[in-house]
Amino acid sequence: MTLLDALLFSLVNLAVVLALLTLLWVVSVRIKDASIIDIAWGPACALPAVLTYFRLETPDPHAALLAALVSLWAARLAIYLGRRNLGHGEDVRYRKMREAQGSDAAFARWSLPCVYWLQGAVAWFVSLPVQWGQFGGGDLGVLAWIGTGVFVIGLFCEAIGDLQLAAFKADPANKGKLMTEGLWSWTRHPNYFGDAAVWVGLTLIALESPLGPYTILSPVVMIFFLVAVSGKALTERMLEKKYPDYAAYKRRTSGFIPWPPARN
Repeated sequence: MTLLDALLFSLVNLAVVLALLTLLWVVSVRIKDASIIDIAWGPACALPAVLTYFRLETPDPHAALLAALVSLWAARLAIYLGRRNLGHGEDVRYRKMREAQGSDAAFARWSLPCVYWLQGAVAWFVSLPVQWGQFGGGDLGVLAWIGTGVFVIGLFCEAIGDLQLAAFKADPANKGKLMTEGLWSWTRHPNYFGDAAVWVGLTLIALESPLGPYTILSPVVMIFFLVAVSGKALTERMLEKKYPDYAAYKRRTSGFIPWPPARN
């Protein structure tokens, strides 16, 4: 398959993703909760891979591995965010966006292209490795097994970090306290690091296919957003305002890659 053929093939996937997110937007307008898009982020990244797999005439081992791994990641993330977010109202980030637009109607018109379609387009671009990596990879090689290992490490960090944080918040004795225990004592953002490792691993698998090298920018964009835009940077600004002891936590704890905490 040529690069142009692959692009046209994946544009159909993009159309499906945007159509489904438009339906989700309709739901968000009715319930006045735009933050349900967060729950759909993982599935929006995995859906293009699943669509690609079932549109191939003869899926090879790379196709099966990429579709399975990204679906596993997406299912875990969607279930976790669904259990955490549903029933608790709109997230504060989206409430601020709603207030900035001046009215619910104005926010509804703005949120379709600027929240739902934008995130759908980013999810589609991020997922290019799990789409194009399915084209002509053949049997699994060393790079695919290394990529699978990196993926497993990332999924482990992400899942353990989320479970530890959920358990910490569920304890009434920790109300108003900053989470600095377990994996969170090795990195301030185990979930974001795990996300980055997951997509680096998937891209390593995709590199064994002829079109895999063309997707190398996808994990770069993902990591950029995780570190500098909507992930680490935004979260830390909020936590610094909320917790007076966050500065001390920053001094002793790695900002991204897990590392033993510094001694005071």
